[in-house]
Amino acid sequence: MFNKMISGTVRGIDGIEVQVEVDISSGLPTFEMVGYLSSEVKEAKERVRTALRNSGYVLPPKRITVNLSPADLKKEGSAFDLPIAIAILTSLGYIHKQKTSSYFAVGELSLDGKINPIQGVLPLVDFAKKRGLKSCIVPEQNQLEGCVVKGINVYGFSHLKEVVDFLNEVDKRNPVPFDEKSYFEQGGEEYDFKDVVGQESIKRAVEIAVAGRHNLLLEGPPGAGKSMIAKRIPSIMPDLTLEESLELTKIYSISGLLGKKDGLLTKRPFRAPHHTSSQFSIVGGGRIPKPGEISLAHHGVLFLDEMPEFSRSALEIMRQPLEDGKITLSRVNASCEFPANFMLVAAMNPCPCGYFPDYNRCSCSPNMIQKYQNKISQPLLDRIDINMFVEPVGIENLQKEKKGEGSKQMKARVEKAHEIQRKRYKNCSFSYNGQMTPKEIGRFVKIKPEHEPLLKTMLEKYKLSARAYHRILKVARTIADLEQSETIETQHLIEAVSYRRLSGERE
Repeated sequence: MFNKMISGTVRGIDGIEVQVEVDISSGLPTFEMVGYLSSEVKEAKERVRTALRNSGYVLPPKRITVNLSPADLKKEGSAFDLPIAIAILTSLGYIHKQKTSSYFAVGELSLDGKINPIQGVLPLVDFAKKRGLKSCIVPEQNQLEGCVVKGINVYGFSHLKEVVDFLNEVDKRNPVPFDEKSYFEQGGEEYDFKDVVGQESIKRAVEIAVAGRHNLLLEGPPGAGKSMIAKRIPSIMPDLTLEESLELTKIYSISGLLGKKDGLLTKRPFRAPHHTSSQFSIVGGGRIPKPGEISLAHHGVLFLDEMPEFSRSALEIMRQPLEDGKITLSRVNASCEFPANFMLVAAMNPCPCGYFPDYNRCSCSPNMIQKYQNKISQPLLDRIDINMFVEPVGIENLQKEKKGEGSKQMKARVEKAHEIQRKRYKNCSFSYNGQMTPKEIGRFVKIKPEHEPLLKTMLEKYKLSARAYHRILKVARTIADLEQSETIETQHLIEAVSYRRLSGERE
């Protein structure tokens, strides 16, 4: 008696087909599993055998062979328990064979037959849809995650016996519905820029950074409000589209970070790893690679507080993802590509004690200050377009100052700027000003002849390099977009130049 069931595993953020083949024949009673299996998959035979018995299904004293195909693909995880059990029960006649041919199944079994949740259901269901299957059987706790894929029926179950009754049409349940509107009903933001007192110039720089997707560095003494400002940046970013939300949810699904009630992530992520994080936690890794912080921040913000305190390797390894918007992790067993299109926001003190250039409070020597600032390499700084010094707000101003403009008004202007850029770059491989290369800057950023002497004067005065020059042009283009100006004017260039490091330019 032979039968097979279609299942799958995850590589990167995509699903890969795995066929669960079962053969039951005469011979010594054994239960063998083959197909390049990890230890947790090999242990499935004991989980399946016991779950079947405790669910009321008796295995005959025969030779049972389970093969997970293809044989050259390493199988990991516990998601194959359920399809193995279904294939065995179909071979034994407990389930009508024709009922399982169009189903995709994943799930972990407890010894009592209960179906436990697994990681990576969303990319697996998406794969099943692309594979042409009509229905998916998943753990009940993963059903909200799986049902967001349109064009395939998703059924969630809590016990193996429920699956058998469903396949035999005893349990005639409906697929889990997906209500896109309810998922995207945005609640109030937890953080709002109206809570930031003063700091209007910093709020302006943040708005420009988000409008052009420019990376941002905030420098200033402790307590100046750098972290407070950074936490509010997602509140002015445009809402996720359904396509962006699905891609982001896939990443969190395979990382096991989706909550039981989370079917679809609808808010942009804000990731703030501690400065003791290793390079592997930042970019991802493992024997079978898993996403790191730069991928978990996809379509959102990666905030590096106390940036110079991060290890040099953890910082330098981000240089390529900042350029490419993705990262490829190669291992002996697999090579996986993860998206990493994030906005980098970093904060740092100007010196070890944090109070330079206030010589009344700063006790650091020039050598100490230079050594501290040099912890961030120039190639990494080259990928940061806007550098601002955050001055602390005095107690008197905190008491007198009224609350400024809120996130809602700032977000509206950002959305208009994004729409302008989408139209401008509709035939390009990028969508935002901050993603332009020098070649593309020459094509899309036109400088009036009368502005050339001004630019030359500023470059000489501030001793800026060609790299800094290109960054200034990109920021100026964004400022013009925020003002819905087709041309870059003098005030745009002057403002763009002002967004430079004030505690020691290292160009």
